[in-house]
Amino acid sequence: MTKVIIIGSGNVAQHLIVAFQNSQNSGTEIELIQVFSRQKESVSHLLDLDKITDDFDTLLEADLYIIAVSDDAIADVSSQLPFKNRLVVHTSGSIPLDSLNENNRKGVFYPLQTFTKNKDVDFRIIPICLESENATDFQLLDKVAKTISDKVFAINSEQRKALHVAAVFVNNFVNHLYQIGQEICQEHQVPFEILKPLISETAQKVMILSPEDAQTGPAERNDTNTIEAHEAFLSNENHATIYKTLTQSIQHNGKKL
Repeated sequence: MTKVIIIGSGNVAQHLIVAFQNSQNSGTEIELIQVFSRQKESVSHLLDLDKITDDFDTLLEADLYIIAVSDDAIADVSSQLPFKNRLVVHTSGSIPLDSLNENNRKGVFYPLQTFTKNKDVDFRIIPICLESENATDFQLLDKVAKTISDKVFAINSEQRKALHVAAVFVNNFVNHLYQIGQEICQEHQVPFEILKPLISETAQKVMILSPEDAQTGPAERNDTNTIEAHEAFLSNENHATIYKTLTQSIQHNGKKL
């Protein structure tokens, strides 16, 4: 039986706890034996209290320790672990492998998804990006990852950084554009609900087409009259600036503006 411990209690940690427990219920050889949380009550709804600790010195011996904390806390947490030469990984998309303390063997177990507390996700379709210092540790990470996901990838630190930046564009930035769209609707007393089928169709298209092939709209058509009318219509200077920048980027198709 491969024993796993999760260190952390935030969004990623909680979703991993659920995923591993679901995996255990399916009869896999992976067992989540303990969770470290500074506030036990934050994860007490997910597992028994006797599996939760708030003291690093009481961490059990395991095959894999997954640090699922904020990026700026990873180095500090890894330095507080009271043991040596065990496999310790973090779940960050942007933090290098070598940010982990030298006392233990290092790795990365990065689930590429946006997580929200209390919102269920299907972990089987979430890509998990793995990195380790040696082949033996990678085999263990691969085994563990495949018990909760059908999409497991070997990704080095530089590739992971590229993925994380790309994810900001397709997730965080796109969501911010949704917010701008909602603000424009609210300003003119139009229900944002009307745009939701368009949002859904746009997301579905890139599942079967490349983003370049899926691109439509006035910038793609070089419809100057419509573009100028839109820019004149936007009273919010920030909205107008973003509109102009994105229009120019589409028209240049990724070339330098």
